[in-house]
Amino acid sequence: MVLEIRKYGDPVLRQRAETVTVFDEKLARLAADMMATMEAANGVGLAGNQVGVLKQIFVADTASFELTGRKLVVVNPEIVFRSSDEVVEEEGCLSIPGVYAEVRRPKKIKLAGQNLKGEKMELDAEEMIARVFCHETDHLNGVLFIDHLSALERDLLKGKLSELKKKAAL
Repeated sequence: MVLEIRKYGDPVLRQRAETVTVFDEKLARLAADMMATMEAANGVGLAGNQVGVLKQIFVADTASFELTGRKLVVVNPEIVFRSSDEVVEEEGCLSIPGVYAEVRRPKKIKLAGQNLKGEKMELDAEEMIARVFCHETDHLNGVLFIDHLSALERDLLKGKLSELKKKAAL
């Protein structure tokens, strides 16, 4: 089932998601619905709070970025390593439609988390996949990609952001 993607201005996007402790069919259904929602929106990642669920879970589709691309579900993600090398690339967000900006992120990361069975996992990622994992993990901590911009850059986006906030309030 395709879920509603929460938009900028919705308070749930600024809330920290809770640690998942129950790994059951309900969680698996949520992951499947999140994957369907991400695909329907042509996204590459989607975090729980983007669909109004304050649980530490995100889905990602790495097929666009690597030959061995796969669809992933990561529960209780934590970035346990960030390289000192950084890359600046343009980012957007399904929750902030029409807004894009250059964001500095680590070139390589190591992500720890769990799968849908609660089994521990670690993923090494670099370049765009590292960026997606950082972006989605940020969401689960109530952080949006625009928070990584300078005050001047945010000021330049103020008009678009105000418009989105007004729509979210309706």
